[in-house]
Amino acid sequence: MGGIKDEVRKVPQRTCIGCRSVRPKRELVRIVRTPDGTVEIDPTGKKSGRGAYVCPDAVCLDKAMKSKVLAAALHMQIPEDVVERLRKGLEDLS
Repeated sequence: MGGIKDEVRKVPQRTCIGCRSVRPKRELVRIVRTPDGTVEIDPTGKKSGRGAYVCPDAVCLDKAMKSKVLAAALHMQIPEDVVERLRKGLEDLS
């Protein structure tokens, strides 16, 4: 109404690359390919590099790997040992 700023702040939304559900950014986990080429979980969401979001559930990570969406999002092939490390990291966050 006439110049009064909206006091309700918009919550950033992101899409899980595994199940394609849109959720608030804070409910998803960011997986990042750092500039030196390592792939890791980014709990802060602020690490430098190319990132993708997944639900904090190994099922979504598995879907993203099976359909090769995570590899496409990070622009690199992801070795199986890295996938296992990511899966363990998601379990630790739960």
